[in-house]
Amino acid sequence: MKLLQALSWQVGSEVSYNELSKTVGYDAKTIEKYIDLLEKVFVVFRLQPLSRNLRNELKKTRKIYFYDNGIRNAVIGNFNRVDLRQDVGALWENYLISERVKYVAYHNIYGNRFFWRTAQKQEIDYIEEYDGIFHAYEFKYNPGKKAQLPKTFSKAYPSSVFETINSDNYDRFLTDNR
Repeated sequence: MKLLQALSWQVGSEVSYNELSKTVGYDAKTIEKYIDLLEKVFVVFRLQPLSRNLRNELKKTRKIYFYDNGIRNAVIGNFNRVDLRQDVGALWENYLISERVKYVAYHNIYGNRFFWRTAQKQEIDYIEEYDGIFHAYEFKYNPGKKAQLPKTFSKAYPSSVFETINSDNYDRFLTDNR
């Protein structure tokens, strides 16, 4: 339960097995095995970092998401309305990525999935690679908030496509928008 709670609070952030081991009180190898088991029973899934060209791209981190926000909320005991929550951004990101992962799997759409971050803290929430092109997405619950593709990313991957997904346009993202 401690591990699930720690993962719940870190949704949308990079996860370190060493940091989790200190928080939970188990060694890092045990944490990794537990996370592997949680993946196999479809409670969580890992998203690996994109790292192809740049020295400053993070390579060893990972993000862990829940397949179901309801499980995450139950683990932390928070079922408050969205307007009363402090973790709306994490909930929104988890929801969009998990539903997109389910859609892609169900429809047999093949490609790679990543997140991207540099040592200078430039980041992209979610990337799909198919047909040799990176499709980069930044998630903002508030439709008024805009995001820009980091210049470091656009220089390294010039043929990439970028889109901000918000509460006004998310339905298209959750269906095949290729």
